Amino acid sequence: MDLLLEKLEEHHTEIAFSFLKELGRIYGDMDQEYHRTAEKYGFECRGCENNCCLTRFYHHTVLEYAFLMEGFHALDLNQKEKIRGRARDVILTYENADALYTPIRVMCPLNEDGLCLLYEKRPMICRLHGLPHELKKATGQKTLGPGCEAFDLCCKDQSYLPFDRTPFYKQMAGLEQRIRQALGYSQKIKLTIADMVASSKI
Repeated sequence: MDLLLEKLEEHHTEIAFSFLKELGRIYGDMDQEYHRTAEKYGFECRGCENNCCLTRFYHHTVLEYAFLMEGFHALDLNQKEKIRGRARDVILTYENADALYTPIRVMCPLNEDGLCLLYEKRPMICRLHGLPHELKKATGQKTLGPGCEAFDLCCKDQSYLPFDRTPFYKQMAGLEQRIRQALGYSQKIKLTIADMVASSKI
């Protein structure tokens, strides 16, 4: 993690004006397609007991880390300290539960009063989660994924409307390869949002 932080700091200007700008465009396309499909279903996420912000999602790209931290670093010092404190609490809570093999759900440290403090900078899965979707392999085989519980309560009796994540995954993979080459960084990443935020030194 320290090496990644060093690499991002070293190439900050190049990343901000090239890779992250392109990622923002990809995210914009994701959001547009998601909302277009959700509108056809008549589905609107308004939060629920099974809130996806309570799910321990892991993120695996330098892109998502850099984009989120760009937003985090723009917050004022007091906000950052509060979020970092919550992030450390989340990590400790999960560590204690994992030691006892106890499954738990813990609120994301970026969630405050039901709202994401870095909504525009949120990672890919936070944008795509909720709707039934499909992924296409290079062989042409299609894999279907379910919607969330809130979607099922609202729309489970409706026919599936195509929501193909494949183009977004391909674009992300290509851009991720390029940013890693630019940084000279090849290590694998497996981070929660709490991990990302807690690692910040700014």
